[in-house]
Amino acid sequence: MTRQPLNVVVAGGGTAGHIEPALAVGEVLRDAHGANVVALGTERGLETSIVPARGFELKLIDPVPIPRGKPLKLLTVPGKLAKSVNQTRKVLKETGAQAVFGTGGYVAASAYLAAASLRIPFFVLETNALAGMANKLGERLGGVGLNAVTGSGMAGDVVGIPVRPGVGVDPDGAKATRGYKCWNLDPERKTLLVTGGSQGAVRINEALAGAVETLTAQGFQILHAYGRKNDAPPAHEHYTALPYIDDMEAALAVADMVVCRSGAMTVAENSAAGVPAIYVPLPHGNGEQGLNSAHLVSAGAAVRIDDSELTPETLSAAVTEILGDDDRLRGMREALAASGAGDVAEQIAQRIVEAAAAAGR
Repeated sequence: MTRQPLNVVVAGGGTAGHIEPALAVGEVLRDAHGANVVALGTERGLETSIVPARGFELKLIDPVPIPRGKPLKLLTVPGKLAKSVNQTRKVLKETGAQAVFGTGGYVAASAYLAAASLRIPFFVLETNALAGMANKLGERLGGVGLNAVTGSGMAGDVVGIPVRPGVGVDPDGAKATRGYKCWNLDPERKTLLVTGGSQGAVRINEALAGAVETLTAQGFQILHAYGRKNDAPPAHEHYTALPYIDDMEAALAVADMVVCRSGAMTVAENSAAGVPAIYVPLPHGNGEQGLNSAHLVSAGAAVRIDDSELTPETLSAAVTEILGDDDRLRGMREALAASGAGDVAEQIAQRIVEAAAAAGR
């Protein structure tokens, strides 16, 4: 008897921090387990470009954002949510979904409610250090809670953050070779990767501008993604500046260390790639960016510099203390290797396969 392929819907729309973990697990389900995977999203999220580019079908539903600070608009939420849940139920029925995997964001609450109403097993992954409302709701509805770190405020096992297969894997050195050639880097020099994400980070850019001379004079080279909305920095020998790095796998392959913000997905990818980091948490919100990397800082796998303390001098000193000390650099890499990053997507995918099989019996 031929076994029918598993059908899974992943829900993580809105931001890359929600979409990427969902697709990382989706890729393992599709490529390693032969599953049919459909992504749920909205017209307003980044998923409209990211999801099709990764080879997944995207089904759109209406978003249901919570209007914080606008009490009157809260009255419209129940009606919008009911419509969105009905749209999601339709998607789950049409796709024959046997499991749902959500990572939060605008579509997650509808996905959890729809899955619960249809008695489809579903999983709730909280990638941030503090759980959001949608994921807390999903876990309380009976979803299997999974957390990136301890203490998120949502029940469930701590598993880490899934990253797409291949991040940090370069057995034949092809990615590194590609990076050195693409950005005209010297394989004999240690490489510092500096990035503020797709939009750049002005504070990091300013500190680096004052540190370039010192760092390159010490024999290091710098690959810097300064952000598409920012002005290009002045040229300097052994310093390559780009508005955006499209091939981040090659960038991580050539990097000996990275300086960046500490968004949950960024921390996960750096860790999976085994690249020691200096994290500069975004000084907004509830401080969750600092919490995202706290376990790595405690383990000696990363260093934290608060945004208010970031200057050319503090940046230069921190980079030199690490890149200039081979023993410390090696120790940070060993601490990263012991963190277990890199196989989270496979672990979660296996749980989903087993849950779907159990529900089908």
